[in-house]
Amino acid sequence: MIRYVRSVSDPSIYHGFNRRPPYFEGWYFKQVSADRRQRWAIIPGVFRAEDSSKDHAFVQVLDGVTGHASYHEYPVDTFWADRIRFDIRIGPNRFSRTSLAVDLSGERTVSGALEYAEHTGLPWSVLRPGIMGPFAYIPSMECYHAIVSMDNRVRGSLVIGGAVVDFSGGIGYQEKDWGTNFPSAYVWQQSNHFSTPGTSLSASIARIPLWGLNFPGFIVALWHHGRHYRWGTYTGATVTRLIVRDDVVEWSVRDRRYVLEMISQRAKGGLLKAPIRTEMHRRVDETMNALIHVRLIGRDGTIILDDTADCAALEVNGEIHRLVTA
Repeated sequence: MIRYVRSVSDPSIYHGFNRRPPYFEGWYFKQVSADRRQRWAIIPGVFRAEDSSKDHAFVQVLDGVTGHASYHEYPVDTFWADRIRFDIRIGPNRFSRTSLAVDLSGERTVSGALEYAEHTGLPWSVLRPGIMGPFAYIPSMECYHAIVSMDNRVRGSLVIGGAVVDFSGGIGYQEKDWGTNFPSAYVWQQSNHFSTPGTSLSASIARIPLWGLNFPGFIVALWHHGRHYRWGTYTGATVTRLIVRDDVVEWSVRDRRYVLEMISQRAKGGLLKAPIRTEMHRRVDETMNALIHVRLIGRDGTIILDDTADCAALEVNGEIHRLVTA
């Protein structure tokens, strides 16, 4: 019970102790250099299948500019996680909320260390222990999602393919997923590169199988001028528009106080591996070259935010027709 309470109150920590397969858990570290020319995601995780021969730990690396992705696989017994805080190790690689250190070989060599500071997190309450709100307490969800850090400052450098990439003065973002399977359809987008420093957006909508039902659930978090805004299935907000085309995603949500309009310009990305119940098999296209135009409007018509973010991460995957409104 203590471990369960701890895992709900701090979703960043490892949740897989005593979990039966199939099970996956992965953390997402995004870092963009100060000049915005270098955009990289580093994704450590672990996968356990009913067929134990497919069990393994991994670190994925995505060049968000070129789309080149590499997958570095490790024996599952090289995965270690602290029981009370977010601190994991995969072979010689170590990850936490405040730092990472990697020494990756194979298809792509990556070595070095980064530090993360000045984090902007989500407000915590019993009813909303994370971005999933009360859904975080349901033990039978297919896939759980958490935002570890909406916005942070990066220090350090990595040597990638023999070239030094300096991230000092850059901006980072961290999140994670865990469960038995990725959603059959979802849209996810994120950026903290608005013209207003400190503004950060993370938004996702997905098909949710739960208790014999299958419905689109969504969660949107926006941090702007020191204030947190949130929309979700559990907040009473509604999706008024979701249109996905080859070049653009148009998405609007509203509640009793605000309307949020998001128009994302899609761009070519790289293919990442994602979990299904039997293996890390599904190919997910992710770009960090998208643009997201965001308008936050009060119900009285006041424009609170009207800005375009670049260096935006965007994934559109699966049976999208089951999500769209038109």
